[in-house]
Amino acid sequence: MKNYSIFLKASAILWIFWGAVHMFAGFMTDYFILSGDVAGAVGGIADAIDQEILKIDYPDASGAIIAQHGFNLLWIGLFTFIGAFYIWKGNKTAIIFTAIVGGLTDLGYFIFIDLGGFSILVP
Repeated sequence: MKNYSIFLKASAILWIFWGAVHMFAGFMTDYFILSGDVAGAVGGIADAIDQEILKIDYPDASGAIIAQHGFNLLWIGLFTFIGAFYIWKGNKTAIIFTAIVGGLTDLGYFIFIDLGGFSILVP
């Protein structure tokens, strides 16, 4: 395990960053929803499209769906953030579960948002 120590530490640092970014995104998404700005929340996610077309009257169910997305981003970010500290220590279970949770989260985003052309890949 000693030979992999540098890779575990590098991976842990990247997961800490990944987790923090997703916790922030989840917090901001829910902040917009709770303040009544569904268009702002959707615009934060779909940043590659004209923001003016998002300024519509959204049904309450749409706001709830986006809020649920924000909540998921928040807990998934927290999960990976905490998992990173166990990865630093070489915990094999944390390596597997953090990769599964974090990886599958962004796979869906990549398929439906990035490949759909709704987000700027590199801000």
